[in-house]
Amino acid sequence: MPESILSQLDQVLAARKSASPDSSYVASLHHKGLNKILEKVGEEAFETVIAAKDAQVSGDNSKVIYETADLWFHSLVMLSELGESHQPILDELARRFGLSGLDEKAARDK
Repeated sequence: MPESILSQLDQVLAARKSASPDSSYVASLHHKGLNKILEKVGEEAFETVIAAKDAQVSGDNSKVIYETADLWFHSLVMLSELGESHQPILDELARRFGLSGLDEKAARDK
């Protein structure tokens, strides 16, 4: 079975973490540190929100898909900077699957 794109990205992000900042965009983000990466995550989140609002009006989801990919990518860079992969996120989503969102939220509020 071929590796998932998320697993492939994890491997690339881990390799780029120690690469020269002149060699790749991801390496330059890692070199600049967590605050710069978080800035990019925030920027991409904002762009995704705007694209979703535009998509609702236009009926064209292509830009929101593009911006969501950027948001996910930069979120993966953030996780990589913190020494994590995508797998704990998938595990958490799987844990929540089948739970009522209201019940899950109520359990957090206790």
